Amino acid sequence: MQYQVNLKQTEEGYAVWCPSLPGCASQGITKEEALNNIQDAIQSYLEVAAELNQGIESYYVEVELNHA
Repeated sequence: MQYQVNLKQTEEGYAVWCPSLPGCASQGITKEEALNNIQDAIQSYLEVAAELNQGIESYYVEVELNHA
């Protein structure tokens, strides 16, 4: 599966994060290192999310917006 990641050069190297996975971020001295590190971070994020979501019931609720 592919995930979009954003990469930004910083004073220390590169920061990288995955917008579709809140809080999933990493860094590296080079672009390549940052991109490799975010792959590991995404894998760990998904594994933890799967564990935390076991036994949870999910529902959808409808919310009406009042426009002024």
